Amino acid sequence: MLMVFLSVAALIVAAAISQRSLSGRPVIDRAIKGSLVVFAILGFLSRSFIIVDGDEIGALKRIYLGDQLPPGRIIALEGQNGPQAEVLGPGFHLIPFVRVINEIEYFPVQEVPEGQYGLLVANDGRAIDEGAYLANPWPVSAQEQWHNATYFLENGGQKGPQYDVLKPGKYRINPYLFKINKLPATDVPTGHVAVIRSNVKTTSGTCPDPAKSFGTADKSVALPLVPKGCVGVWEDPIPPGRYYLNEKAFVSTIIPTRLQTWVYKGGYIARRINLTVSDEGKIQQKEVSEKIVVPKDAADRAINVRVEGWTVPVEMRVVVAVNPANAAKVVASVGGLKQVEDNIITPAIRDILRTIGGHPDRKVLDLVKKRGEIVAEVERAIVPEGLKAGVTIQEVRMGEPAIPPELLVATLREQLAIQLQETYKQEQDAQRERIKVERERATADQQKELVAAEIRKKAAEFTKEQLRLLGEGEKLKLLEIAKGQEAQALVLGKEAALQLAALEMALEAAKENDRIVKVPTVQVIGAGAGSFEGAAAILGSSNIIRAMQGLEKKADQ
Repeated sequence: MLMVFLSVAALIVAAAISQRSLSGRPVIDRAIKGSLVVFAILGFLSRSFIIVDGDEIGALKRIYLGDQLPPGRIIALEGQNGPQAEVLGPGFHLIPFVRVINEIEYFPVQEVPEGQYGLLVANDGRAIDEGAYLANPWPVSAQEQWHNATYFLENGGQKGPQYDVLKPGKYRINPYLFKINKLPATDVPTGHVAVIRSNVKTTSGTCPDPAKSFGTADKSVALPLVPKGCVGVWEDPIPPGRYYLNEKAFVSTIIPTRLQTWVYKGGYIARRINLTVSDEGKIQQKEVSEKIVVPKDAADRAINVRVEGWTVPVEMRVVVAVNPANAAKVVASVGGLKQVEDNIITPAIRDILRTIGGHPDRKVLDLVKKRGEIVAEVERAIVPEGLKAGVTIQEVRMGEPAIPPELLVATLREQLAIQLQETYKQEQDAQRERIKVERERATADQQKELVAAEIRKKAAEFTKEQLRLLGEGEKLKLLEIAKGQEAQALVLGKEAALQLAALEMALEAAKENDRIVKVPTVQVIGAGAGSFEGAAAILGSSNIIRAMQGLEKKADQ
């Protein structure tokens, strides 16, 4: 203000001096006049420009020389006092006395980061329509400029939260008019869809009357399904992608369309009896117990089924899927897949399994022996319950039931005894096989001796055969000799033949052993014909006598 006052004073002084100069005052007055004019111009220029940095906006509040705002308005248009709708962008701005008639504030440029959107709340504008809580949507042609404060106010912008949002980017938002909230975008991942419940009507078409829709809707659906753009749950979900949905206008529920597995497991004490075999072959038993906890990702604990007075925890697994066409039904009926699990499937499968498993004709061991039959019955009963909520039951599986060990110990002992018998038999077979192997190994180790013995055996058999043949030959020889001697005796007479044979034998023996011949001893005794005195004279008497005795023995034989 001081600079403005000085500038005005300088202009007044300069005008006075100019008047004096016209009346013939000295030249110095003209110099003073010029200086004052320059001073006045500099003062004017110093209050007539604004420089705005590249990442800022200049916001003006007009104080002087403007019209009063209309009642109920807080943002001023051109020529009005108050916070101005127009903001100054980056650069040099020359506006006469802008710093005199306005207060200037600098604000940073607003940036909406990737993955978020900007929700604007307007502080000025016309009132929102009766019954609405969001401003009307802007037409497509206005999407690039509706958030410009001047355009907003001059084209019927409404006060309060806006339907349209700002997508990621940088914006020079008038901070006097708009408050911006940065919220996360809606990401629909692959294998999911988003069911939209709209709080506003965004279509120009005809929408069903909610009151009439409730009367004609599917009885299994709590809320009516409506076409896209109407108020209510849209019948068509939106596919995977990123969407900048105003959370005040739309409520999105993400529904997985992939297979989901709900497990009912844990929450009980598992008891079992372990059987062991002592060194003496006796079966011994010992009971052990283990606490089975509920897994964090389980739908619920195991289902207790009462059969024949016994409580048997049964673990179950249910595989479900949601067809995208049924996703809206899931949301409209119960609110989401978690609600389907907790409020529909879990109570239903507990009731069904307890009814089927606990039938009066059911036996405890049926949970093991007839598991497939029980699972089929449960599946037939649970599938319609899921379809009511828009969920398809793909399969039902039963885990290993925790049968009381008292009911199993007899069977286990019998099985173990049979296995022990089979084991003993196998061990005996193994021992026999081992002995056979050892025998073959020993035989292989003595193969050289066995071969030699075999050769000796064959040699002995050959020698035996050879001796037998020699004996038979000798026998034949003697038989032939006997036949010859018999023929000789028939010709010469028996006695002469005997003597001749004795002589031949004696000669043969003398030939082989010359010591039997004793020449010096000579004794000749006359005798009759056929005697051997001549031979005795030539041969030793004693030797001849022995020879004769041998011949006589042979002849007797």
